[in-house]
Amino acid sequence: MQIVTEIPRLKPRKRNAHKGDFGKVCIIAGSLGMSGAAAIAARSALRGGAGLVRVAVPWSILPIVAGIEPCCTTTGLDEDDEGRIAASAVVSVLEAAAHNDAVAVGPGTAVGPGCKAVIQALISRPGLQVVMDADGLNNLAAITDWPSAVKASLILTPHPGEMSRLWRSVFRQRSPTDRTTLAHNFAARTSTVVVLKGHHTIVADAKRVYVNTTGNPGMATGGSGDVLTGVIVALVGQGLDIFDAAVLGAYVHGLAGDIAAGDLGEVSMIATDIVEALPKAFMTLEK
Repeated sequence: MQIVTEIPRLKPRKRNAHKGDFGKVCIIAGSLGMSGAAAIAARSALRGGAGLVRVAVPWSILPIVAGIEPCCTTTGLDEDDEGRIAASAVVSVLEAAAHNDAVAVGPGTAVGPGCKAVIQALISRPGLQVVMDADGLNNLAAITDWPSAVKASLILTPHPGEMSRLWRSVFRQRSPTDRTTLAHNFAARTSTVVVLKGHHTIVADAKRVYVNTTGNPGMATGGSGDVLTGVIVALVGQGLDIFDAAVLGAYVHGLAGDIAAGDLGEVSMIATDIVEALPKAFMTLEK
């Protein structure tokens, strides 16, 4: 395994660029009571540099998400009786995904048969670049032999609990206790990029491992993972390959958290503070 230490960079923007040059991304997210997760991921993708961000959410929460973040566009999805994405939404999801450079799925979606059907459809589409987080991962873990169905390029961003469920869905042996070995072995077995979140987040694929050096305990707050999802999908949309996007995303996410902690302290930090610190984080990288 190759240990990576260099942080990837985005290319400088041309003076005559337009919004289509910086990626179109679609974020499939939200359920009744979880509209904030969709809005946070969308705003993070915008702050991450994506030129166009579309959020696909259940119809009942669409006005809420659109009201929170007016700079993104929205697509309404069929929903079940509990306000979760319904299986009948698969056609709409695939149509939206086909018109975008990268897709994120999972923030606030909840676990249910409709969400599981959406995940199955996305992972089986060749050519798609998909960032999967939160309940996207929990639905993925419920799909029998899911690695054999994967044709999309996948970035998985689990916290330790989600990683444990994913490991049990693939292996019949106990997971390694070493986080680097855990992430690397899982990435190699599933042909994915794994972003194992936590203190010193690990980014791994079948050949490379990066250990992140930014971030602080103040980032242990609801919605922080949704910020990371939005940033990574924005970077994929801007043309970085999925490993480089995951590395840069983890670094910038943690750096924004460090900037927010410097301004506000760790105790009072919330996820939107991290989002609002993203511009300073990117400016720091540019310098």
